Amino acid sequence: MHLKQRHLEVFDAIIAAGSISRAATQLNLSQPAVSIALANFEELIGFKLFQRDRGFFAPTREALLLQDEIAQGLLALSRVSQRISEIRAGSAGSVRIATNGAMAIHFLPPLIAAYQRDHSDVNIDILVRSSRQVADWVSSRQIDIGLIDTPVPVAGLNATLFNLECVCVMHEDDPLAVKRLISPTDLAGRSIVAITGQHMVDRQLDALLTAAGVTVERHISSYFFAIARNIIAVGNEIAIIDPTNGKANSNDGVTWRPFAPRVNHEMAIITPSDQPLGQAAGGLYDLITQSLQRLTNPSDTGGADAR
Repeated sequence: MHLKQRHLEVFDAIIAAGSISRAATQLNLSQPAVSIALANFEELIGFKLFQRDRGFFAPTREALLLQDEIAQGLLALSRVSQRISEIRAGSAGSVRIATNGAMAIHFLPPLIAAYQRDHSDVNIDILVRSSRQVADWVSSRQIDIGLIDTPVPVAGLNATLFNLECVCVMHEDDPLAVKRLISPTDLAGRSIVAITGQHMVDRQLDALLTAAGVTVERHISSYFFAIARNIIAVGNEIAIIDPTNGKANSNDGVTWRPFAPRVNHEMAIITPSDQPLGQAAGGLYDLITQSLQRLTNPSDTGGADAR
């Protein structure tokens, strides 16, 4: 069987876009060209990848089984292509970083911008995926550095753990904003934004609330801490989130306070165990590690004027 890269790109685009027309726009191709490429791919592999019936369009079970493998294949091809270009141009190198999202909004961007100012000839690529996917990519050496929630789901990785102290975030007009320290009893009856998927932060908070005999409401669940913060900026909810998103100075009307007893957001920075980092990746790894260490031992203490 001779698979073509175009087949994989068309499949990946259709999965991401949800329709042939949107995939065609994303790929800068005509809709008939995408339909023909998909039909050729299905004929080559011998089974249907999408159900199409009177406007209904959805991936088949077989397509879902292929989704991760094809994404990894395209990532590997992209990495090979990028490395060839670097060798041809004599570039200093490239670094690929993947994170599950918690560090993608307020943590990595300023660090990478600072690194790039001093290393303008280094290409840096940031990807956002689930912790499991990031770990798989690092293990297969498709990604240089991963930032994920613990526990680390894949063996054979170098992992350094960091316990980041979570904070309580609220709108600056919230009645709790007058307090310097928030405790479980302060949350009684309030609406708390949860983190989707039984996150460890929510589990720790639930244990503290149970021990204090406190009941809260949860009507909203968010996949990212940054989204929880955005919800609070325009609503009446409260959340316990990681310090990078909680303490960010975004001028969005959201303020933060320390929360006790402590709730941890445990992160791991992971690298392949069987391959040392190159010079470019090693430098960025050191910068990320130093920044995480500062977050683990913060100098700021919140309080009435913390934002």
